[in-house]
Amino acid sequence: MKNKLIETTVDGKKISPLLSPEVKNYLIDIDGTICEDIPNEEPERMEFAKIYDGALETINNWFNEGHFITFFTSRTEVHREVTEKWLKKHQFKYHALLMGKPRGGNYHWIDNHIVRATRYEGKFTELEKRTATIEVFKQ
Repeated sequence: MKNKLIETTVDGKKISPLLSPEVKNYLIDIDGTICEDIPNEEPERMEFAKIYDGALETINNWFNEGHFITFFTSRTEVHREVTEKWLKKHQFKYHALLMGKPRGGNYHWIDNHIVRATRYEGKFTELEKRTATIEVFKQ
């Protein structure tokens, strides 16, 4: 699989490139998703966070398949060094680390690209397709 960006034009003008359809752009939370949930107010615990079963193997497999892996966390820039150290210690493969995700959950992402959401509910396994109700803009 190639990590190929496809250049696209509309009305003769370039627009943001798209990934080829077989490549996914994973945005993965850290606290409460790949390891125990640690609040920013207790950074001394971050270096020793317990990793969740299956997280490392699943994410590294996606990386090895050619998908993009970006960790997107509510931790702040102050926590970048300890976070990178923890990811390295556990040998997570990834392309980017984005700090400062809004806290509190109940995310509603609006984008001009396809967005697929998978809620982590206790274990990493293969992904499966299910039908679900979504909110869309009125036509």
